Amino acid sequence: MAKLTKKQKEAHTKIDRNKMYSLEEASALVKEITNVNFDASVDLAVRLGVDPRKANQMVRGVVTLPHGTGKDVKVLALVTPDKEAEAKEAGADFVGLDEYLDKIKGGWTDVDVIVTMPSVMGKLGPLGRILGPRGLMPNPKTGTVTMDVGKAVADVKGGKIDFKVDKTGIVHAAIGKVSFSADKIAGNAKELIDTLVKLKPAAAKGVYMKSIYLSSTMSPSVQLDPKAV
Repeated sequence: MAKLTKKQKEAHTKIDRNKMYSLEEASALVKEITNVNFDASVDLAVRLGVDPRKANQMVRGVVTLPHGTGKDVKVLALVTPDKEAEAKEAGADFVGLDEYLDKIKGGWTDVDVIVTMPSVMGKLGPLGRILGPRGLMPNPKTGTVTMDVGKAVADVKGGKIDFKVDKTGIVHAAIGKVSFSADKIAGNAKELIDTLVKLKPAAAKGVYMKSIYLSSTMSPSVQLDPKAV
């Protein structure tokens, strides 16, 4: 096991491992225990009482974080010429179609989100082996396949993220930056948690929210009290 640095040891001493913190307390504590020389991401991990192997217990959705992600999200809009102006006005970083499809075939994936139209999805199908593993394939369920291209681009730029429970039953999501105020971190976290509650599958039995942890890049995690949240 790697040895802890002096700063890491100090961070661990500030966390009471026998305590479950409120969202407000945890948000302030994560800021306090983060000691890196860059604007670290703040991550939320929620363990759900679901079996992701069963289709009727899959939890997946989108949420617009009220205070944004703090990240400059690079958006590629794969659209027909009549939609290019709309995508550009909404803030898309790259706009076009065939030339970008060719670039992707060549291995280019230097974007965070791809927005497209239903009529273009047929052309994207063969690129699934490239886009799929990177989480870049557009999906109607996440609002990235739509005729309302401008709104889709603006939503992504404004803090919209998509999430999906992994095979161990945990939802991981970056909900902001350490430079955010504790109130903004708490607000973003609560928005995601509220969305997860609304998405509880009818087939899920027993305790739904088993545990919630808040952390930043390279910081220890802080356990939240699911009942208090």
